Amino acid sequence: MGQLDGLKALVTGSDSGIGQAIAIAFAQEGADVLVTYHSDRDGAEETRRRIEAQKRKAALCQLDVRDERSVTAAFDAAERELGPIFILVNNAGIGGVGKPIAESYPDEFKNILMSDLYGPYLCAREFIRLRNREGGRGKLINITSVHEAIPSPGHAAYGAAKGGLLTFTRSLALEVAPACINVNAIAPGLIRTPMTQARTDNPAMRAKEMPNIPWHRPGTAEEVARPAVYLASADSDYVTGQSITIDGGLEMNWGQGA
Repeated sequence: MGQLDGLKALVTGSDSGIGQAIAIAFAQEGADVLVTYHSDRDGAEETRRRIEAQKRKAALCQLDVRDERSVTAAFDAAERELGPIFILVNNAGIGGVGKPIAESYPDEFKNILMSDLYGPYLCAREFIRLRNREGGRGKLINITSVHEAIPSPGHAAYGAAKGGLLTFTRSLALEVAPACINVNAIAPGLIRTPMTQARTDNPAMRAKEMPNIPWHRPGTAEEVARPAVYLASADSDYVTGQSITIDGGLEMNWGQGA
């Protein structure tokens, strides 16, 4: 028996990278999964194929987490095709623009906040409404970043969104505790995904960045997925409002040598 036997999960941005790895890991533990994608349908189809290879159900849905109607439609599709969602993973998001605030544009800042903070809010709201209708209980996991705590010049909007998502996680954990809904976060460091592949494959960038990571390598999406399984399972029933950092020691190493 798997740790998530018979449960239904919705993983945003599960067409690639961390979201894909989490969706597959959930299926390996017995869950059925709604796979969502923004534009990469081929990637989502691959996730579905790998879930179905585990003899679990998978459904696909295009989702723009910034749009309230799109979020509502995704939850409706999940309930229609799989049943009421018990696990939500807010994984979809975008990276920073890599420029100083003084040189940035309001639309750039807004787009990051809308994708990385407002989107998780919309999904969390829909999820909690659903779980309340079902009598409570449920597991909500927000994928933040080490930049929920570590400043990153040139990426202030990203840091603002991820720092905000951490505090949102903690506040929401207290708010929904009476309904026995667990709300936690996972804060990845440098993880090798399609979003970071060019960076992690670049020898010059590796030479610059790996000395800052005590384990001297990027993480894998599967190394993020395994703690997600724990947070989605009954083993974590007494864990809420927490953030698990998965970064090879990067955050602890911040400021060393001063």
